[in-house]
Amino acid sequence: MFHNRSNGGPKYSQLPYVESESDSEDDEVQRQVKSQRKQLKEQDEGLEMLSESANRLGKLSLGISEELTQQNKLLDGMENDLDSAATNLDFVTAQTKQLIKSAGGKRNLCIIVVLTLISIFLLILILYT
Repeated sequence: MFHNRSNGGPKYSQLPYVESESDSEDDEVQRQVKSQRKQLKEQDEGLEMLSESANRLGKLSLGISEELTQQNKLLDGMENDLDSAATNLDFVTAQTKQLIKSAGGKRNLCIIVVLTLISIFLLILILYT
């Protein structure tokens, strides 16, 4: 059926291409392989982007953690200062109460406040007349 080249028969490139079932199956396999490679490449790119995002997020969370640690130290210092100020205020309040009791109590304090107000009122009258 096929003639040899030496006999002047048809060349293979001139023979009509007849697609066999195995050729079409090979083409389909090749397309699937290419499709899978493309999907793998896309997945690799996506995973790489995800990895970069996770690294950035990790660095950001470390920065936030360090900032929170510093803020906690500042808050602890403020809490200690506030406790000290509250203790001092309690001491001054106790001393003031003791001074008021030793000076005659609230009665003398009321007299002092009333006399001070009368003095201020008289001073205003003198300045405006």
